[in-house]
Amino acid sequence: MTETVHINVGGMTCAACQAHVQHALEEVHGVERAAVSLMTNDATVVFDPEAVAPPLLLKAIRATGYDADLPAPGKSAFEEQEERERAEVAEARSFSVKAAVSLALGAIAMAVSMKDGGDARTNWILLALTIFVMSWAGRRIFTSALTAAAHGTSGMDTLIALGSGAAALYSVAATIAPGFFRSHGIAPHTYYEAAVLIVAFVLTGRALEARAKHQTTGALRALIGLQSPAARVSRDGIESEIPVAEVRPSDVVVVRPGEKLPVDGIVYDGASFVDESMLTGEPAPVEKRAGDAVTGGTMNTTGSFRYRATTLGEASVLARMVSLMHQAQASRAPIERLADRISRVFVPIVCGLAILTFAGWMLAHRGVTQAAVSAVAVLIIACPCAMGLAVPTAVMVATGRGAGMGLLIKGGEALEKLRRVDTVVLDKTGTVTEGRPRVVTAQLDNSALRLVAAAESRSEHPLAKAIVDFARSRGVSLSDVQEFQAVSGLGIRARIEDHEVLAGNAAFLAKDGVESSGEGVQVAIDGGYAGSILIADPIRATTRAAVDELTRLGIEVVLLTGDRRQPAEAMAREAGIAKVVAEVLPGGKAAEIRRLQTEGRTVAMAGDGINDAPALAQADVGFTMGSGAGVALEAGAVTLLRNDLRAIGQAISLSRAAWRVMKQNLFWALGYNVVAIPAAALGLLSPILASAAMAASSVSVVTNSLRLKRARL
Repeated sequence: MTETVHINVGGMTCAACQAHVQHALEEVHGVERAAVSLMTNDATVVFDPEAVAPPLLLKAIRATGYDADLPAPGKSAFEEQEERERAEVAEARSFSVKAAVSLALGAIAMAVSMKDGGDARTNWILLALTIFVMSWAGRRIFTSALTAAAHGTSGMDTLIALGSGAAALYSVAATIAPGFFRSHGIAPHTYYEAAVLIVAFVLTGRALEARAKHQTTGALRALIGLQSPAARVSRDGIESEIPVAEVRPSDVVVVRPGEKLPVDGIVYDGASFVDESMLTGEPAPVEKRAGDAVTGGTMNTTGSFRYRATTLGEASVLARMVSLMHQAQASRAPIERLADRISRVFVPIVCGLAILTFAGWMLAHRGVTQAAVSAVAVLIIACPCAMGLAVPTAVMVATGRGAGMGLLIKGGEALEKLRRVDTVVLDKTGTVTEGRPRVVTAQLDNSALRLVAAAESRSEHPLAKAIVDFARSRGVSLSDVQEFQAVSGLGIRARIEDHEVLAGNAAFLAKDGVESSGEGVQVAIDGGYAGSILIADPIRATTRAAVDELTRLGIEVVLLTGDRRQPAEAMAREAGIAKVVAEVLPGGKAAEIRRLQTEGRTVAMAGDGINDAPALAQADVGFTMGSGAGVALEAGAVTLLRNDLRAIGQAISLSRAAWRVMKQNLFWALGYNVVAIPAAALGLLSPILASAAMAASSVSVVTNSLRLKRARL
């Protein structure tokens, strides 16, 4: 039995940092898997509680030089996300202020150097200015580099600290001992402006990056904004407005036109149309009457109604969505392993290249100044940060875009798998159809109807509910059931008023020697054929369009059902589905998924998340159908928050678009270094230009990912 813990990780600035923490956690005995996110600054660890405890996981992270803490107990998903939002905004503001001041001082240093370069008094003033910038604006960079070095690791800050520190130290030496330089035939030039502007451009890049990263969490902020702060409840006949945290289960909540529903519940008085678009992406308001479930965060439109509160706090649909969305956006896609492998050795390799660059220029007799400047440029231009942002930014934006469309995609792995899907298997009831079957004709007398309806009242099958509802609409009263047995996929057997009642398919009745004819549910009473009930479950209005879109995407659609072949094929023709697998028992659906997978197919399965759970688990990607409070949010790799199969095609298109962006980001991050490092080594880039280009590379990766917000699907 494993447990999962979420750990807040501080001090990570690049892919190398992320890789160090990831490796440290994976090396801990008892850790089954770990996912460290540079975007959300946390780690999700699945571990064996008998082998390791969370304090040891914190110790492992801290041993690499990074901060680690467990989330504060008692905080809701809303409070945790709001705290992360505040921290992001504060970080972006801090970077912006320090970047602005550093850029201004860097510009002054450059202007002074160009006018009075080499003047002793000017150099001392520039030294003071440089010390101020490095100790205030760049303090985090240098302390991070020193901490990493003390723990035997390295990261982006190591390269920045080495580059700007080398420029500053060289300048200090030229300021303190200019005579020594002249005696060796070297002009005592200083590079204070380079040291200051390197820090300034890095901070500017991080400020822009922080703002861009903040945009990627827009979907989570939108969900947080749906939470109502107060609720109007009726207790002992008295209405009063109280904080939503004080609402208790079974409290009567009063909702007026134009108000937001504060909590989940079940309508018991009144009716209205509720706008659920903020959760499901479905633009048309949904009618709500007595007995219907409603979800906190949705908006009442015209009518007024009362409902009883059900799930509250962390168990509410909205809170679970916020928690699952954060987990999804903090998850890792398999393609990130490539960036991890590169980042783990990247910084030591860059340092080695900088040393070779220095040695090469010295051997070419171009002087220590040229050698030092080129080596510093190599250190600065390298950017493992862009590699660390390449995939998670795309995952974050894509999952956020999906949430806005009523698609809850459970993380990077599911997002990456979706693009490879070539076969979509659809369950019939509640997926292809509306899931609300109704009796079309009943070819049996009222006496038989009364008995079979009583028997079906003990069954949870959708067809049973249709029969019971039909009998009650005819004014038929139901008798007590003495014995009841359900045979999965075949029918039911019951004893009522000393009569034996059978209801199911023809094969089920044939086992008891009862011959039946016609379609629908066959009924036998006391061993004799009593008649049949024809039940229809209409296909959803959007099913045909959804199947056509999947076909256009090159995906084969399969209808999988326990129904007899003839009616199943008729429904498939109506829906535009070419392939039908019928007469499959519930336990055989997973086997059919396995059979398709053995043919080399990547299979997605769409079902209701309850009866289809084994098949959904077997599929490469499971789509759970449902909406509002009735949806099993944790089931399936993708949850469709609206009952619209067109969302499957949208999810696959989104995944393919995200995959393209991931590849573009990684290509840019790697290609940038392949081109930029040799250019810096050859002396074609100054340290100042190198720092500006390095900052631009990270921002470009995040900006490219943000295009997914507007991608056509």
